[in-house]
Amino acid sequence: MVQSYSPDEPIAAIATPLAPSALGIVRVSGNGCIERLAKLFSRPEALGTAQGNSIVYGWIADGTQKIDEVLVSVFRAPKSFTGEDMAEISCHGGPSVLTAIYNLLILHGFRSAERGEFTFRSYVNGKADLTKVEAVREIIESRTDAARGHAAERLAGSLYHEIDAIKKLIINTLASIEVAVEYPEDEETLADSFDTADIQQAQARLQTLVDSWQSEKLYQDGARVVLCGKTNAGKSSLFNTLLKEERAIVSDVAGTTRDWLESWADFSGIPVRLFDTAGLRKTADEVEKQGVALAHSLTHDADVVLYLIDSTEGYTKDDAQFLEQCAKHVVVVWNKCDIAQNLPRLSNAQKKSIKNLHNEVAVSAKSGTNIAALVEAVRATLTAGMITERVQAGLGSARQKAAVADALENVKHAQENGAQYTLDAVVQDLEDALASLGEVTGEVTPDDILDSVFSNFCVGK
Repeated sequence: MVQSYSPDEPIAAIATPLAPSALGIVRVSGNGCIERLAKLFSRPEALGTAQGNSIVYGWIADGTQKIDEVLVSVFRAPKSFTGEDMAEISCHGGPSVLTAIYNLLILHGFRSAERGEFTFRSYVNGKADLTKVEAVREIIESRTDAARGHAAERLAGSLYHEIDAIKKLIINTLASIEVAVEYPEDEETLADSFDTADIQQAQARLQTLVDSWQSEKLYQDGARVVLCGKTNAGKSSLFNTLLKEERAIVSDVAGTTRDWLESWADFSGIPVRLFDTAGLRKTADEVEKQGVALAHSLTHDADVVLYLIDSTEGYTKDDAQFLEQCAKHVVVVWNKCDIAQNLPRLSNAQKKSIKNLHNEVAVSAKSGTNIAALVEAVRATLTAGMITERVQAGLGSARQKAAVADALENVKHAQENGAQYTLDAVVQDLEDALASLGEVTGEVTPDDILDSVFSNFCVGK
């Protein structure tokens, strides 16, 4: 996209889904776009002379044939999302209406916008850096309120300001080196030339950013959680309870679930792809046998396995055999705790035999007892060893993580060089660190990185 991009062309795109709805939006941007749109508007003079941040009522028409009654929101450069003249046509949300308006624009000189081109123009025109650009995509794709909140912080500039603050620390160090070079006083190394507090602080803040990515990635991509256990342990009931909807068939008949079901769920802000599987047992039924095999296969790819045990039956040899061989993080779920006479718990010997046991929780899938505790146990398992409560910005993409990690290595190397070599080697390391941080925000960005960032956007954004 970067190579074919022409900033002078007026572009158009449908910005809302092509599905029946109350309202739909068609966006245009570029030099002369408002004047070009005015020729297709029932009140051309009113639209052509409209001030920025105003709305004009009228009809979109193809000659004498009216297409739809609309409101046109007008934005004048540079006070617009793209930094160019822009307009958003709010029309009725039928697919035929949106398509008709869009096709009319293309017929009258607008070019079809490429993926992410509106956001790309915002970046090119200095309205947003790459951390904010990627935050826009994060918000669109977020599956939980927590994921959206993290992305909104980056869109508000938290990551940009943190990167900027770290760059200033590195620049301060470079300035100190310049002083040392101009007035050497026979001192040759970084350690002897000036106070290293700024560069040490930069290293600490870069390390915090790098460490944040593991947690941020979890909130973006989510995790796979598989429900498994023997037949009639209550997996489908728990699946429905966690989703807060009746997705799986629940029956007292053993072997009711023969295939697996999946759906996204919110586990304390973490997006979880939840799987309900067939009951684990030996069976002569070929269809059920395939379901049991699929259940075992799904556990191999899980981030956490929720192994359900019927509290009224207790811990069996079959339970022990599965749990002792399970190579994934396991949370044992004692289900039907509301009707069990004596609530069983794993003995110390049983706990030691389950190598990947993280927790055990007693619940009732039917009544909802202790479901919040189960969700918290899964969240704690998924985030073990991660920074989840941060006091500053976190990274929002693998691209950002790679660039910040490069900057961190260069800063570390600069300090190693400063203790052993001349200041020229230190300067090179610090300049390389600044270049890597420039890639995070987009100040220094090769075209292939831009293509990668913007190709992930939808058309119209």
